[in-house]
Order: sequence, then structure tokens, then C-alpha cells
Amino acid sequence: MSTQSHTSGLGLRPLIARFGFPHLLAATLALVASTILLGVAAKATGSGLACQANWPQCDAGPYNLFPANLPSFYEWFHRFVAMFAGFAIIGSAVAAWRSPSVDRRVTALVVGGMVLTPIQVVLGRETVTQYTMDILSLHFWTAVTIFSMFVVATVLVWSDSLRASHVTAALGLGALAVPAHVALSPLEVSLISNYSPTTQLLQYGATLALLAGVIVAAMGGRWRFDDRRLSGLLSVSAVLALVVAYLGRRAVMTYSATLDGLYIAAALALLGAFAAAIVRTRTAKTV
Repeated sequence: MSTQSHTSGLGLRPLIARFGFPHLLAATLALVASTILLGVAAKATGSGLACQANWPQCDAGPYNLFPANLPSFYEWFHRFVAMFAGFAIIGSAVAAWRSPSVDRRVTALVVGGMVLTPIQVVLGRETVTQYTMDILSLHFWTAVTIFSMFVVATVLVWSDSLRASHVTAALGLGALAVPAHVALSPLEVSLISNYSPTTQLLQYGATLALLAGVIVAAMGGRWRFDDRRLSGLLSVSAVLALVVAYLGRRAVMTYSATLDGLYIAAALALLGAFAAAIVRTRTAKTV
């Protein structure tokens, strides 16, 4: 083999060999979460329709590529980070596809995330050009789906490092996220004036923490504990977490007394399931 061919081969080494796939996946997950929260910040500050409703351009600089003011900057920065998140998603999918050492379940998840990414980009454009509540909701839940897929993939990749104590910690994170999520929700119309951008950002941060915590707990619990009752509690917690995340968003958007009641009931049931699961991890048989 010639020196030139050898050098070329090194240059074409997969990203996974140079950076490490678990770390690439973790970085991608962080970028996806950041993109979601920046999107929430842009919406909460009323910046979603900034940049003079241009997309993908903004409203200043050469070819309108840069923001002209602070609201435009929020929207521009959200798009900027989203671009890198998209590149990271594609990179993770390509790296997983090219590496025979990556679990095929992980490959399916990250490739699925890559397939959803252009759909999410189109929905992001539509939130600027049309801005209807249906499109806004689809944009949010598609992002959450991508986030959840990458959480599951990351847990699978790091499964060898996951311990029983991590399961308990994940349950604890979920248990903290539930009351925070409820406390930050304006369940009465009179409280809407207090639903500031900071409050909204914290509430959606609690949503992501809740989903990540229950995914880690549900997956790790089945790997590290041999206890049917605990498995049942974890399954119930996973379902309730989705219900709480959904009802929490709907309660904020509709101000229905019935919906608020369901939301509170689901949150209390989830908190109870988390507490019971934490207690159970103290006595359950580990494997």
C-alpha cells in the first residue's frame, strides 16, 4: 500500500473511530435537548415570528443571514443550534450504519431520528410562515420524539456502565421533575400573567428531565433488578410520564377545568409510582 493510499485511508476513517460513538451520541442528545429549549425560549419571548417571518434567512446582514435585533437573535440562535443538531443527528446515523459494532437497535433509533429530522425542519419552517397551533404542536412533539429516541439509544450504548444506583437516581430525578412541572404550570387563567419566558423554559426543562429520567429508570430497572413488582411500577411510570407531559402542555394551552383535574391526578399517580419504585429498589434483588 502506498503512503498516499494509507494517508487517504486514515482521512476516511469513520467518525466513530476518531471520536467514539457513545460520546458522539451523548453530544447529539445534548444538542437536541438544547434545540428544544431554545425553541421554547423563542416562542415564549414572542421571537418565533421575528426575522421578519423569513426562513431560513433572518432580517439583517448580507443576504439577511443575521439578526437585526434581540427578538430576531433568539430565533436566529435557535435555528443556528438546530442546524448543528441536525448535522450531529446525521453524523450519528451514518456512524452507526457504518459500524458493525453498534447495536442494530441503536442504529434503527438514530436512523429513525435522522428520517424525522427533515420533517422537523419543514415543520419549523411552517411555524414561521403559517404559525398555527396544530403545526406548533406537531413541531414540538416531533422534537420530543427525536429526543426520546436518542435518550433510548444513548442508554443502550451506555448500558454496561449503568448500575442499580443509576436507576434509583433516575427515579429520583423523575420524582423531582413532577412537582416542578405542576408548580410551573398556570392552571388558572389568572396565573397566565406569571407564565413568563423563564417559567416556560423551566417547565419544558422539567418535561425533558421527566422523560429522560423515566426512560433511564425503565430500561435500567429491567437490566439491573430481578423483581416483577418493580418492573410493573416502572412500566406504569413510563405510561404516566407520557400522560403528564401531554396533559401538562394541553392544560396550559386550553385552560379546561376537566383537563386540569386529569393532569393533577396523573401527576399525583406518577409521583406515587416513582416513590414506590424508589422504595422497591432498596429491597429488590439485583442481577
